[in-house]
Amino acid sequence: MPRKPNSSCCICKKQIYRRPSQISGNVFCSSECCGKFQRLNEKLCPVCGKSFIGHKKTCSRSCSNKSRTGIKYDGTNSNNKSTKNKRLRFALAAKRSGKCEECGNENYNILQVHHIIERCNGGTDEESNLQLLCPNCHYTKHLGYSKYEEGQADR
Repeated sequence: MPRKPNSSCCICKKQIYRRPSQISGNVFCSSECCGKFQRLNEKLCPVCGKSFIGHKKTCSRSCSNKSRTGIKYDGTNSNNKSTKNKRLRFALAAKRSGKCEECGNENYNILQVHHIIERCNGGTDEESNLQLLCPNCHYTKHLGYSKYEEGQADR
C-alpha cells in the first residue's frame, strides 16, 4: 500500500513520501536528483581550473601541495602553542639569567614557563605573571608538596 506524499524533491519538485526523520534538510526523490543538487555546488580548483564538489579548497592532494609551494615555515606562527612557549621561555631566560627561579637549576633545556595566575583564571602572558621553573618546581607549584615520608613503607 503506497503512502501519501508528505514532501517534495528539491530538484524536480516531484511529490514523495519520506519518514519524518528524513524530512529535515534537503529531500531528493532519487540519486540522480541528489547528484544534480551536488553539481549546483561545484567549485573551480584555483590550481588546475577543474570543477569539483566538496568542502576542500582544491580538487586533489597534488593540487593542494602545488598551492603550498613557496610557503616559508619559520616558526613565527603566534597561534601555535609550541612556538609561543619557546619564545616566552627564551625571552624570560634572557632577562632572568636562564635558571630555575625556585631552586636555581641551570639546565635551560628542561626549564618551563609557569603562569603565576593561570590563563584559565584570567592570567596573561605578561612577564610579571610568568616564572621560569624546572619540572620539579613547576609540578610542586601546581600539585603541592609530596606527602611521602621516609620510613613509611616499612609500616
